[in-house]
Formats: sequence, structure tokens, C-alpha cells
Amino acid sequence: MVKIHEKYIKRCIELAKNGLGTTYPNPLVGSVIVHEGKIIGEGWHQKAGEPHAEVNAVHSVKDKSLLKKATIYVSLEPCSHFGKTPPCCDLIIKNKIPNVVIGTVDPNIKVAGSGIKKLLEAGIHVTVGILEAECNELNKRFFTLHEKQRPYIILKWAESQDGFIAPIEKSEKKPVWITNAYSRQLVHKWRTEEQAILVGTQTVIDDNPKLNARDWYGNNPIRVVVDQNNRIPKNSHILDNQVKTILFSGFKTSLEKENSIFEIIDFKKNIIEQIVQSLYQNQIQSVIIEGGRQTLQTFIDANLWDETRIFVGNMQFKNGIKAPILAKKQCEKHCIGTDELIIFRNHD
Repeated sequence: MVKIHEKYIKRCIELAKNGLGTTYPNPLVGSVIVHEGKIIGEGWHQKAGEPHAEVNAVHSVKDKSLLKKATIYVSLEPCSHFGKTPPCCDLIIKNKIPNVVIGTVDPNIKVAGSGIKKLLEAGIHVTVGILEAECNELNKRFFTLHEKQRPYIILKWAESQDGFIAPIEKSEKKPVWITNAYSRQLVHKWRTEEQAILVGTQTVIDDNPKLNARDWYGNNPIRVVVDQNNRIPKNSHILDNQVKTILFSGFKTSLEKENSIFEIIDFKKNIIEQIVQSLYQNQIQSVIIEGGRQTLQTFIDANLWDETRIFVGNMQFKNGIKAPILAKKQCEKHCIGTDELIIFRNHD
């Protein structure tokens, strides 16, 4: 029976991944409905404010009379509270689905076991903890926000074979590409998957980046910039008001607009802690740090990161700005054409 449950929860995870980048601030959830060994309905949560996975799965069932003898599988505990949509537990109870199989418990205090309790009280048979580790990994961003009260933090940089992230001098205010076109496209895909992207002042001054997703279809991340003394030039792409942008500064300026928001922090205190706390209060589940060496190293030194993704390009600078220093941890390696991608996980 456990193997059968795993088969369908695996399918729930596959479905849930379709929502990566579009469900924030909600979690990724997939659902499958099975009757006599056959899938009769499935769905996933596609966008915040729209129907949840269980609702889409139930609606996809052609013969609703089969629900009274079916099992509904869901990667995350069904919600029991009213948000932008009604509770999924009520839908399951209303349709008299007798069996519910759940991948993992929802860490959100609004749910946190209350959905399971409600289903049990209605006389429904509930199984919990099928492929729990995989279901937790699926929602690593959502779980980090609710369990650690901070976003899931990804550090990302590209370095030359001899360990530099940039040459000392540049002729133009734009990035010097270390990686190939395939790696750069992958980075744009990542930008559509994470809720925010963060850089420091110097990166904006040196490169004038747009920090959007141009080489992949999807949502642009919220742009986050650390600019203590408001030194960023007014004609910077970052201030074009096209994408929501949060600027951490020591004081506000007249540049604040509807899509460009200044967050005032005390730069004499722990800057990173204040930034992370502010992102948490804004319910930002994940942030990819694409800043320069100083910004990246600050997060490393504070041990405030969950993943580090390093591209090693097929070139040498001989000298330049050294790559951040990261203690050797367990990693996975991938080849992307002439580039190598090394991914580290922080389990501390």
C-alpha cells in the first residue's frame, strides 16, 4: 500500500512544480484523485488567489459520483481556514471523499495540523507522511519562511577558472560575461522561480543591470537593492519603475514611487539581519543574491544562506576581483556546455 501511495504522491509533486514562481506567497501543491487504481482527476495550485490543487482536482473529475469511493492524494495538508479561497477540507468533506493521503503537514500556523484534525473529525481516513522529505523539499521556500521566519536564500555567482568574478577595469557599464549563453539562460529561468533578487550598490553602479527575466518566460522577481547613501544614478534600470523594487537605504528620497519603495534601516547595526527581517515581513519566500563580492561574502560570513550556485566559466582573468570564500561543503556538479555549475547546500 505504501508503494502505491508513493506513486501518487510523486505525481502530486510533479504537478505542483508547474506552479513554481507563480503561487507566491502560497505553497506549491499538487493533488491526484484515484478510484479503483485509476486516476480520475488531478490538479495543482496555479496562482495565489485562484483555486487550490484539491479544488482543481475535484473539478476535473467527470463522474462526481465516483468521489464517494475514491482516495484524494495531496502533497501538502489541505487548508482548513478561509483565505482568498474557501477551505479545501470543507470541499473534501462535502464531496464525501472517504480517504485522504497527505505528503507532509503544513507549517503555517493557520493550518499546522488543523486540516488533518478537521478531516478525522468528519470520519475520513487520513494517511500522513508519504514521501515527506520530498514534499518538504518541494516547498523548501515556504517551509523556511514559516519555520525560520526568513526567506530561502540562494547565493549565485560566476567565476573564472582562476577564481575571479570580474576584471579590475572595464570599458563599459555592463557585465563582463564569464559564462556561456546556456548558463545565462538558466539564470533567467531561476529568476522566474524565485520571488526576489538582491544586489548591492556597486553592482548597480558598475553593471546597470535590469535584474529581470529576459531569456525565459515567467514572472520578473521583486528587485532588492542595498544602497545606504542613495548613490545609484537616477537613470539606472533599477529605478525604471517597471518591476516592484525595494531599496534599503539610510534615508528616503524623492525617487520613491509606486513601484520603487524605500525601506529605511540602521546601517550601524546588523544590516543583513535587518534586510532579511524586512523581507520576511513582506512575506517574501525566496531571494537570489546576485550581488558583488562584498554582498555575497557578508551573507556567507553571517551563515545566512541555504544554497550557493557557482558557475565556473571557461576563461582566465589572471587578476581581478576575487570570488567569495565559501567553506567546502557537500556539493553537486553539472556540466553546462563549457561551464561547470557547482551547487552547495547549507545544512547548518
